[in-house]
Amino acid sequence: MGRVTNFNPLCVLLPLFIVLAATATAQANLFLPRPRIGYYGSACWNVESIVRSVVRSNYFANPANAPGILRMHFHDCFVRGCDGSVLLDGPNSERTAIPNLSLRGFNVIEEAKTQLEIACPRTVSCADILALAARDFVVLTGGPWWAVPLGRLDGRVSLASDVDLPGPTDSVAVQKQRFAAKNLNTQDLVVLAAGHTIGTAGCGVFRNRFFNYNNTGSPDPTINPSFVPQIQAQCPLNGNAAARVALDTGSEGQFDTSYLNNLRFGRGVLESDQVLWTNPETRPIVERLLGLRFPFLLFGSEFARSMYKMSLIEVKTGLDGEIRRVCSAVN
Repeated sequence: MGRVTNFNPLCVLLPLFIVLAATATAQANLFLPRPRIGYYGSACWNVESIVRSVVRSNYFANPANAPGILRMHFHDCFVRGCDGSVLLDGPNSERTAIPNLSLRGFNVIEEAKTQLEIACPRTVSCADILALAARDFVVLTGGPWWAVPLGRLDGRVSLASDVDLPGPTDSVAVQKQRFAAKNLNTQDLVVLAAGHTIGTAGCGVFRNRFFNYNNTGSPDPTINPSFVPQIQAQCPLNGNAAARVALDTGSEGQFDTSYLNNLRFGRGVLESDQVLWTNPETRPIVERLLGLRFPFLLFGSEFARSMYKMSLIEVKTGLDGEIRRVCSAVN
């Protein structure tokens, strides 16, 4: 007589159930909204701490990385959306466009990416790293913290010909049009421009405004006369066009409302900044941020809110993008 073996169906069904449950969970995650807060979960639980550590070391090594990365994030989001396309290297990439030639901090993003590829291979996008790094650099300069939604994918296209960014001589009307095209309103425009509180600009970008405004042979009349010789000394007419000047005189590198107060007294370095005070539509917003007009606006809170909105511009999801292994090149 053959041997009888007791068969327990749970031995087959339990492992099968576990596999099916795991598969269902993974598929369900595909349909959850992205980007979102806490997107990576257990797949890369320490993503934010890794980026924050890299940001801290690079900030203390060179504080200029703070405005550099904040500007890079802005330039990324305003061209093809927040997809890390500005990070791609190549002969005709966005990095080669004139407004992007002075971008700095690419090494910071690559360093964070290298560490994340060790901790969580092929999981975290370069676009997400840039968004997190921008937030963390702002915090180190005394600015606000905000929750960054994650789950962006990296774009595969980066063309210099696509780069059409707000310019240093833009009127308020032109700036409003450019921001509205990205679903950002006039208050977002003023608040995000105030990120220049930690920014700098090359002399070649604005020098004519202090010497020969619109070929008049004189400085822009909206500039405070006492401010003109100060900038002229920093940016001589025949001096180095690449020399950089703080956009927030007297409070360089500190996230505060000093930049806005400088506009109030005609000490804006860029024409596109100073018009925010002279224009009747944007001036009340500046006044509210300075506590000069009711209802008041808290600059830190409003900056965080506008940065959150900006970070969601035209994000890539699904088949639109990828998770790059190296931030400077597509897979």
